[in-house]
Amino acid sequence: MDIFTLFTLAVGLSMDAFAVSVCKGLAMKKLSWEKAAIVGLWFGGFQAFMPAAGYLLGVQFKDKITSIDHWIAFVLLGAIGINMIREAYGKEEGETGGSLAAKEMLVLAVATSIDALAVGVTFAFLSVNIVWAVAFIGAVTFILSVIGVKTGNVFGIKYKAKAELAGGVILIFLGIKILVEHLYI
Repeated sequence: MDIFTLFTLAVGLSMDAFAVSVCKGLAMKKLSWEKAAIVGLWFGGFQAFMPAAGYLLGVQFKDKITSIDHWIAFVLLGAIGINMIREAYGKEEGETGGSLAAKEMLVLAVATSIDALAVGVTFAFLSVNIVWAVAFIGAVTFILSVIGVKTGNVFGIKYKAKAELAGGVILIFLGIKILVEHLYI
């Protein structure tokens, strides 16, 4: 997987975390870089952990389904992308508060990184340096989460749906790219 594809994937995966970070920033009366870094570490850490876990699960099945691996990647990325687009146009869920309590952050970090688990499964079927990929995804998510907290604190929640929509579209196009590359190249 080339660096551009990995970067695009990382950005797409991080859009949920970015959107929640915007909400966190909105709820913070006083923003500090320490608070933004805490949010970034939670989201970036889980965005790195989940694809690694998915990769380990996917490796167990790799030899049995390599002939259809591109279809699996296409379906998983497409389904995740469609779900993100649906959420972008859906009803607003309850806003997240400004709390950085471990229990709340754990729930949010897991919820925003479930799609990364599925992407990790697809990594098992592609030629990916998993250590590099998960570190890169985690770093991109960290950076975008910190930016999200700051953005939310300054601008509010008006960009949440647009971030989810963009993330969904990116993941769908990545799924299509993987499918086309395996079928026609």
